[in-house]
Amino acid sequence: MAEFDPPRSDVRIRDVEDSDVELFFEHQLDPEATRMAAFPSRARGPFIAHWAKIRADQTVLTQTIVADGHVAGNIASWDQSGDREIGYWIGRDHWGRGIATEALALFLGHVRSRPLHAHVAIHNAGSIRVLEKCGFQRLAAQETQPLAADGIEEVALILKA
Repeated sequence: MAEFDPPRSDVRIRDVEDSDVELFFEHQLDPEATRMAAFPSRARGPFIAHWAKIRADQTVLTQTIVADGHVAGNIASWDQSGDREIGYWIGRDHWGRGIATEALALFLGHVRSRPLHAHVAIHNAGSIRVLEKCGFQRLAAQETQPLAADGIEEVALILKA
């Protein structure tokens, strides 16, 4: 049986700093992380350009997740097709310790818009569990649907209140 660290009580979120983006880049290069997220990694130039665009958009709320004094990932909320979406990325070194759940709970205090929507690859049980612990519910009518042309299925979740 694998051992996991106990949930962290020192998780915090803060504004994204320039130096964080380099760590985010490294996180998204991990093949296991990209498989779980069902999202391909980007080369450095496009990745940096993407984050510059995100950070310049006043409608997007982005935060860096810090655990035990180290950058563990990022979390964001944005408008897409008339819905307010939420997503996060945790570096693999920080998986399995409750960091995502704690960070999402903190972030939900900053994002007052409801409903909030999330879409997760169906095979990413850990991320689905994080969202459900924070009050998101699966949309019954769209429980699974193709993510993209690659045919990977996703679960759609919503936080109503």
